Amino acid sequence: MTDTAGKVTIKGLAERLGMSKASVSYALNGQPGVSDATRARVLALAAELGWYASSSARALSQSRSDAVGIVLARSPEEVGSESFYMNVLAGIEAVLSDHDMNLMLRMVAPGPEPRRDLGVYRRWAGERRVDGVIVFDHTVDDPRPSMLAALGMPHVLVGAAVDAEPSAFGANTTVDQGRDAGTVMEALHRLGHRHVAYVSGPQRLTHEAARAAGVHAHAARLGMTAAVSHSNYTADDGAKATIAVVAGVVPGSALFPTALVYGNDLMAMGGLRALKQLGLAVPGQVSVLSWDDSILCQLGSPSVAALARNTMDLGRRSAQLLLEAVAGHHCANAAMPAGVLQVRETLAGVLP
Repeated sequence: MTDTAGKVTIKGLAERLGMSKASVSYALNGQPGVSDATRARVLALAAELGWYASSSARALSQSRSDAVGIVLARSPEEVGSESFYMNVLAGIEAVLSDHDMNLMLRMVAPGPEPRRDLGVYRRWAGERRVDGVIVFDHTVDDPRPSMLAALGMPHVLVGAAVDAEPSAFGANTTVDQGRDAGTVMEALHRLGHRHVAYVSGPQRLTHEAARAAGVHAHAARLGMTAAVSHSNYTADDGAKATIAVVAGVVPGSALFPTALVYGNDLMAMGGLRALKQLGLAVPGQVSVLSWDDSILCQLGSPSVAALARNTMDLGRRSAQLLLEAVAGHHCANAAMPAGVLQVRETLAGVLP
């Protein structure tokens, strides 16, 4: 019933049950050729003895790897500190776990050409290491969608633009950044803010370009003015950008932003630190708002107003779309719900 290493084998199960190895194999692998009663007997004994199918053998027989890949062109420190990535990855893993799929996560250092992430995708496709990939941080003129299509690799873009077209190799989760920009700017306008500054992430990212465009468009519609400062997603960069935006500008003057909006929670925390160093009261002189909500925003002192988006659900839906693409289904893009403004201590009206 076991091999020399003590492992339960199909041959051993067949001998104990008085069946052929073929019948036992059909029952264990869910194939036709045996009755329901026979299948139940085989599965019951297999469970009792702790038998599990070889994942490598199953993958070979099905021409599948039972794995999904993600390549992030970011340092492990960045990924570990950003709530956005951790929440989306948690949502992805929840879906993959339900389908007994594995996640291959690779982090490569960002840098100049040649891009290191492209080599990982090519190697995975050539070695059939993954059944499909989930793509983060879509950039302007991003080479990955066309390259993955040429490789025949199913893929999903996370948080793509609303006009991103689904392809034969997968649909995308989309986020309407312009709509969310409207939520932010309209809330600030109602509170009396007329000049704001948006401290964004890298401008090469399509979602940041869409946010900046939305901030400008809604500011113009509402009779406001807006400045955009491009930065990175770290607390230190948020602090530096804040100083660059407000240092030397007289509070109360037309050029002084009475509200600062940050592209993520870490930059907002860095911005709060910088404002304190500059002696500016929050929210008495400057309101602060983060485009990403997190535990940092909720437990900060003061607590930070933020645009709450269900990023874990973004991960879940992205994984579901990819599994549908891997199964050969053609799906439409999945539009994510609008963000909901969470009003907290850093957000207040402008004093007359």
